[in-house]
Amino acid sequence: MAGFQEPPLKKAKSESFALHSAGASSQSPLKNNNGFGKNKWQNGSSPNQAGVKSPVKSPDQMKKILKQRHSLPIFPARSKLLEELKKSESVIVIGETGSGKTTQIPQYIHEERWDRKGAICITQPRRVAAISIAKRVAEEMDTQLGGLVGYSVRFEEAVSPSTKLKYVTDGMLLREAISDPLMSKYSWVILDEAHERTVSTDVLFGIVKDAQRSRKVQGKEPLKIIIMSATMDVDHFSTYFNKAPVLYLEGRQYPIEMFYARQKQEDYVMTCMSTIFQIHKEAPAQHDILVFLTGQEEIDSVVFSLKQIAKDPSLLEYPKLRVYPLYAALPSHQQLDVFRETAQGERKVIISTNIAETSITIPGIKYVVDSGRAKIRSYNASSGFDALKVKKISQAQAWQRTGRAGREAEGFCYRGYTQEEFKAMPINPVPEILRTNLASVILQLLAIGVKNVMNFDFIDKPSVDSVKQAIEQLALIGGVVTSPGLELTPAGRRMAQFPLEPRYAKTILSGPEYGCTDEILTIIAVLSSETIFVNPSGKKDLAAKVRQKFSSVEGDHITMLKIFRAFKSSKESKMWCHENFLNFRNISYAVEVRKQLVQVCQRCNIPIISCQQNLEPVRRCLVAGLFTSVAELQLDGKYLTLSTRQECAIHPASVLFGGKPAYVLFTELVHTGKAYMHINSAVDADWLYEVAPDYFRKRHMKK
Repeated sequence: MAGFQEPPLKKAKSESFALHSAGASSQSPLKNNNGFGKNKWQNGSSPNQAGVKSPVKSPDQMKKILKQRHSLPIFPARSKLLEELKKSESVIVIGETGSGKTTQIPQYIHEERWDRKGAICITQPRRVAAISIAKRVAEEMDTQLGGLVGYSVRFEEAVSPSTKLKYVTDGMLLREAISDPLMSKYSWVILDEAHERTVSTDVLFGIVKDAQRSRKVQGKEPLKIIIMSATMDVDHFSTYFNKAPVLYLEGRQYPIEMFYARQKQEDYVMTCMSTIFQIHKEAPAQHDILVFLTGQEEIDSVVFSLKQIAKDPSLLEYPKLRVYPLYAALPSHQQLDVFRETAQGERKVIISTNIAETSITIPGIKYVVDSGRAKIRSYNASSGFDALKVKKISQAQAWQRTGRAGREAEGFCYRGYTQEEFKAMPINPVPEILRTNLASVILQLLAIGVKNVMNFDFIDKPSVDSVKQAIEQLALIGGVVTSPGLELTPAGRRMAQFPLEPRYAKTILSGPEYGCTDEILTIIAVLSSETIFVNPSGKKDLAAKVRQKFSSVEGDHITMLKIFRAFKSSKESKMWCHENFLNFRNISYAVEVRKQLVQVCQRCNIPIISCQQNLEPVRRCLVAGLFTSVAELQLDGKYLTLSTRQECAIHPASVLFGGKPAYVLFTELVHTGKAYMHINSAVDADWLYEVAPDYFRKRHMKK
């Protein structure tokens, strides 16, 4: 691995609070605050975030917590910050990573009793951040989690009628808005990590802004909005939120020393692994490392390799390595393992996706190793397929990752790319709303009561073609009618109750008609998880052979169903999963998702019927929701999608690979070099005509 070089960065400290006009230019949050000191090793405090409930603290513990709160850069600015919040309807707060904005601002509002007439809702893009921050704030306020402080994330919550500070994922607040567009439960909505620009966040900007305006027009209690981030295009946001003032919290808690690669690295994974052991041989025990990689399979592979290398006798003299993965598909309790304090004489190494980029503080992290990459999904409206590719991140994301190293003490960041590569990165990421299928967005907007979705107040408007295509997709599955105006159908209203893509919700709604709701719920729960298959390096052929007993000639969906049934028959045995090369964590996650989907079905009065061993109705039901995702075999042996005539192939991981069914229903079309149909079932032409005769007649299907 090429070595790292220290960039020519100046030392500067600043802990002031300044109010600038909306036109003030934004800058990368660490550029002027890089107080580096070479080889200064120091243990940082490690607040415990692992417990589910916050026990009552002793006076000494509370003094320590209060001291920590008062040491945050935001504390000297408390009075001026509150003054600005009091006089403005909407405020943008730019606070550097580690400044304390996420944990402290809601507490300041509560301490002033400005939440008497409504709670404070704080959004996070990711569930692990919402849960861990809620736990930390409950600890600081010396209260039980789920009481005064709570959280609500997909498939899990800890709230009560007495909850005043509620941390939620942006998707959950959006779902709340379906039944309460005015957000009447809240007097404050804080949209945190706004720079991430997830689809849900972008839609929330418009929904919250409209709720604020509507409450004002109706003479109701005002809704205050705070938009927060460490870095964003402030001019753009300020203009959108009616020229909201921009408050800069200057100064970070601890300096970070950065190193760049001396030359371009071809293998970013190997670069990261080499850097881990370079640090491991030099750093004291309990100085933990956070590494940013791209996806679950890559992370699991690196975790396995690190654990094997750590057993080498040459490393016995160094601290013991504890290696943890961190990604969205991990069950909550395993995600929270990373927050446990590191034992004496050990070092924690966390290999994470960009889930750890924002808001969360992982105790003990002194080093960040940044690959500079992330897996980014882009939807092509004209071809109808998703391209899931490893791409370089933006400068804003790089700064966020760097900030993870300076939360508790002076830190270090090793960037696995050159300074020239960093300068060539885009400043901000492309908003997800401009690169995703909008069917779910349109369905949610209509469910909330937005009549004219074409003119919805997006901060960045998606293309007209993308919106029209989404409406067409919803009309095809019976979710909307377009004449005389665009409206939800009764089925569309029920689809909106599910935290799923509309086509999956449609499939569940079709379950009773085909007598297989039970089986469809299982399949969709498994699809909601990451891959359930484990393919260890050097054992891929063995794994495939062992799992052969589950394979179905009908396709991957039925294979998944058979595996899930066998898992339940094994009494959800971890050992059984190990023996069959299956991912226990991901199947367990699917079990939890299924329970939640059953609850939604019960709320919507959808009968849960099973077809037992006759599984043909399952594939017919899948066609009812996914009929727009079908490809037809051509005379030359290739497949063309019926919707867009896109050339594609069966994915090598599919049980149908090597076969040539006349028609293949696929879950998604992923472009990795070429277009592959991923997770497939063989289907009959007659079924397709039964479900949508006009649709298939227009596409010149051979019959």
